[in-house]
Amino acid sequence: MWIRPIPKAVSQQYPIITLSPLPYLHNSVKRTITKARLSAMEAAGSDSDGREFKNAQEMWREQIGDEGDDPKKIQWYREGVAYWEGVEASVDGVLGGFGQVNDADIKGSEAFLNSLLHERFGDGGRNQHLVALDCGSGIGRITKNLLIRYFNEVDLLEPVSHFLDAARENLSQEHFVASDVHKATNFYCVPLQEFTPEAGRYNVIWIQWCIGHLTDDDFISFFKRAKVGLKPGGFFILKENIARNGFVLDNEDRSITRSDLYFKDLFRQCGLHLYKMKDQKGLPEELFAVKMYALTTEVPKKVHKTRSKVQANRPGIIK
Repeated sequence: MWIRPIPKAVSQQYPIITLSPLPYLHNSVKRTITKARLSAMEAAGSDSDGREFKNAQEMWREQIGDEGDDPKKIQWYREGVAYWEGVEASVDGVLGGFGQVNDADIKGSEAFLNSLLHERFGDGGRNQHLVALDCGSGIGRITKNLLIRYFNEVDLLEPVSHFLDAARENLSQEHFVASDVHKATNFYCVPLQEFTPEAGRYNVIWIQWCIGHLTDDDFISFFKRAKVGLKPGGFFILKENIARNGFVLDNEDRSITRSDLYFKDLFRQCGLHLYKMKDQKGLPEELFAVKMYALTTEVPKKVHKTRSKVQANRPGIIK
């Protein structure tokens, strides 16, 4: 799974469906809207060759069998890893030939992360020992360019062994100026669907351009296991390609690009809450849109924003 162009065989003329809150609506209205959302999750999708599926259930039944047939599911994951084993361990390789987007990607991620650290930890975490997990870390691109500057320790999780070997080299003292207080600590050569983090270790679990390799069931089970790895106040950041509606199955690397609505339904099934989201800017138009999601295990507190300090200090009007 990588930043990728929209397949030419895939029509993207779907309506853009967004999931918004349902405040202060009569119960009957809420039920009507809820049913509409559920039907939206049944949206049709397609594969990279343009073949259409009635819904995700039909696609998954064909790919991994009913109830996740073990041999077919094993084959799904094996083919995904095999694809990446044939890719060069370089920035251009892990970004699918779009190495030029690296700077824009890191810039967008840093702005998102920085705002979250200040909102969640007050002082931006400067007086804390912060630990992050980089999931689908590849060659350590995100750790090296971003995470290691904000976190005292970063663990890397990657199932492709030659990528992880490159990450070790890229983050070694011979090739990278690190310090005793900012370092890559552990390198795990384990796929997401098999990984269980150490309890209470991480302030942030970063997941970028890799979750599309997981089936829906494994997506849910991964996040449920990974919750245990968060420290109090910790959160997930998921950054992914977004289909306009439904999904797009990639037949080459065995991954699925989900819509925003598809993701939000899975978040709900994981018991996660959407704290904040942001679109990635500055990417070429031929690529899928990319969104960043900050997810928490607790219900976010409502933050009342004001336009300016002057307006915030004005006395209220007595009615």
